[in-house]
Amino acid sequence: MSRILVAFLLLPVAVSSVHADDPYQAKRREMVEQQIKGRGVRDPRVLAAMLKVPRHLLLESSLRSRAYADHPLPIGEGQTISQPYVVALMTEELRLSPSDRVLEIGTGSGYQAAVLAEIVREVYSIEIRKTLADRAAKELKSLGYRNVRVKYADGYSGWQEHAPFDAIIITAAVNHIPPPLLKQLKEGGRLILPLGSTVFYQTLTLVTRKKGGELSVAQKGQVAFVPMTGEAMRR
Repeated sequence: MSRILVAFLLLPVAVSSVHADDPYQAKRREMVEQQIKGRGVRDPRVLAAMLKVPRHLLLESSLRSRAYADHPLPIGEGQTISQPYVVALMTEELRLSPSDRVLEIGTGSGYQAAVLAEIVREVYSIEIRKTLADRAAKELKSLGYRNVRVKYADGYSGWQEHAPFDAIIITAAVNHIPPPLLKQLKEGGRLILPLGSTVFYQTLTLVTRKKGGELSVAQKGQVAFVPMTGEAMRR
């Protein structure tokens, strides 16, 4: 769950809470045009998901007027809902297909999971903070997402029961790639994460598992995320 970006969520299920008269629709459209397309995100499925998911409903009512602004917002317990552009960028970099199964480490508010669920068949999301896990699961269900499963656990070990995954996304800063997650990534699968210092800034890093287990690594810019806790902090 990011704080800032430096420099610069079976088949998807319709969100029943969003109607044509949604007062936030214009704000989402502006967000997509200016913050996301304006910065180079082009995948039509990602853009459609960002335009559809009601980000404001995953925030406290006092913060809803700021839901579509170009920055992260607090969600409690020292965590944040990521900046919209960062969510869109990380999602696009995974190059998702409708049949994919995706693992998310760090459910937070549930916003990233909802965006993924608009694009892929199955989303498995792990959250180490029970209050956030329970809240996100409830909110995602209320929004009509039946292809997302949320688990309260330490995401460092992944979700072996449902592996392998076509893609994995880590939404908290780590100083190394958790080995169990690499093992749960399909051949040809892609993993994106903020890699580097858990105190200052990280490099948004895309890892592709090639044939034979070889890894290809690409850097996608500088970001700043809250640190991953649990086992990751002890390694």
